[in-house]
Amino acid sequence: MTEVCLPGTGGMVPLPDRWLTCCWIEQQGCAVLIDCGEGTQIALKEADCRLSRLDTLLITHFHADHIAGLPGLLLTLGNSGKTSPLTIIGPEGLNSIVTSLTCIAPALPFPLEILEKDSSHGGEWHINNIKISWLPLNHRIPCFGYSVLYSRKPIFNPQKAAVLGIPKTLYKTLHDGNSVMYNGQLIKPETVLDGQRAPIKICYSTDTLPIEALVEFASGADLLISEGMYGKEEMRRKMTDKMHMLFSDSAKIAKQADVGLLWLTHFSPALTNPDEQLDSARQIFGNTVVAYDGIRANIVK
Repeated sequence: MTEVCLPGTGGMVPLPDRWLTCCWIEQQGCAVLIDCGEGTQIALKEADCRLSRLDTLLITHFHADHIAGLPGLLLTLGNSGKTSPLTIIGPEGLNSIVTSLTCIAPALPFPLEILEKDSSHGGEWHINNIKISWLPLNHRIPCFGYSVLYSRKPIFNPQKAAVLGIPKTLYKTLHDGNSVMYNGQLIKPETVLDGQRAPIKICYSTDTLPIEALVEFASGADLLISEGMYGKEEMRRKMTDKMHMLFSDSAKIAKQADVGLLWLTHFSPALTNPDEQLDSARQIFGNTVVAYDGIRANIVK
């Protein structure tokens, strides 16, 4: 099971009833956070996200509403007892930005691993069963969309193991893909497994004009989280000038990419009731949800 939460869904500035956009993805006690604008550590606590589980921070770009909360987040992690490394991934310039922001948090009790990536092309990074991919978007400054893909173990068949007389103490080793010796015989994992399971994929895109590459990038995602500053088409010119998307833009990408579910996020501060404009997206992609602070889903296959 993979748990996804949006502790904040706002763009530009935090509001009394809406924190800035960020995304928490957790599986088996290890969490990935995307972006950390002002007040993110408070939004995470209000959404019951356990900070001690945070291992990886993904930064989309260096506008304040997506990264200005970094010092507060790091200090809160330290005060929460974190001592294990935190990996931070982002576009070119990440090292300089982190160095500047952490001048007010110079003595953290955990190391930072900074992975600065070339913003001219995409790439991927692997850790354990997670593949994190990034795609350059089309914004005023270098900006990444992210895909987080969790591979899953094949299905273990205890009946097959029982027929072979394999003790339960060896089940985990075989399920992990390792052969075992039992009664002088080499038993391979495939003899007790029933095939590969489909991975779980979450795709995240905000602060961009719609680009064709997003369709392939999000293809088949169980959940696409994508920005919608406004729902009304009359805001098209303004959003094009500012290089942002409308609800309908994200819905078109969701439909073409054949995703399972679309969450809209990163709403303009002037959009006080996004639900009123949901139809503009649902007419294109029916399984669209206007996200709200603290929205949560468990993705199970």
